Amino acid sequence: MTSNTLPSRSIRTYRGVAAVALAATTALLAGCSSSDDSKSDPLSDSKASGDTVVVGSNNFAESILIADIYGEALKAKGVKVTYKSNIGSRETTYGLLKNGSISVLPEYNGALLAYLDPKAAPKTVEETTSAIEAKLDSKLTLLDPADAQDKDTVTLNATTAAKYNLTEKSSIADLKNIAKDLVIGASPEFQTRQQGLVGLKDVYGLEFKSFKALDAGGPLTEAALKKNAVQAGDIFSTDPTITKEKFVVLQDPENLFGFENVQPLVYKSALNQTATDALNAVSAKLDTATLLDLDTQVQSDNKDPLDVAQAWLKKVGLSS
Repeated sequence: MTSNTLPSRSIRTYRGVAAVALAATTALLAGCSSSDDSKSDPLSDSKASGDTVVVGSNNFAESILIADIYGEALKAKGVKVTYKSNIGSRETTYGLLKNGSISVLPEYNGALLAYLDPKAAPKTVEETTSAIEAKLDSKLTLLDPADAQDKDTVTLNATTAAKYNLTEKSSIADLKNIAKDLVIGASPEFQTRQQGLVGLKDVYGLEFKSFKALDAGGPLTEAALKKNAVQAGDIFSTDPTITKEKFVVLQDPENLFGFENVQPLVYKSALNQTATDALNAVSAKLDTATLLDLDTQVQSDNKDPLDVAQAWLKKVGLSS
């Protein structure tokens, strides 16, 4: 049995509104990201003039980093860029895109579709894009999705993974015979949702020893995993804690947790073919492992996201 229900809107709100654990970091990043005189008031609804592309970001660290990657990739192709960083939630940024105040925004296809059409249940990335396009404002469009995803996962701590010989190539299905010995932690809602214990039982046949109500991929779940208070938890796939604590993220071959590919959402008339090609080239190079590494550099190693963006673009041949 396969389920492709999109992530619940309340959990995915983490991306734009309730990223409490990242609040201090994000505020710090907002001060250094895109730190040049091309920055502008993020809440201004003034449109860019002429051929200037305005790259926006939501108010959490990963969005700011990806926006810097987009902006610097565009600059490398001779496109004039300004930034509106750390704006706020999707409700705000979508409106600024519709009126042309923002030209480009890093989005997550599943979360965007859940915002536009909560009942949609696509089975592929392509169907996700098509479903979004059917609901988007006519002035907007999506460019190519990246392989990179920031999505809910079933993640094990290092001790548990080693005990059962599980690696990052292992599947959630590999827990079928051992879930009865494991405590899993996540947000309270995870206990009753299809993209939670219900789906893990229906799709993968898992019944855990017990459930511990914590938070949605945040510091409570991370701490419980680290201390082995829970052996499995719902951690977002690009959380730097995965690298730091050597957590093991299990594969989700049945796509229980849907799709959360990073994908540029753009104001059509603001981008020419050169700009479009530059952003599609970024998507072609960006996968989940890479995004996790870049996030770790920014959020754990305290590097400037603009520096991280420029270094990565140079490494993959997308900067001058």
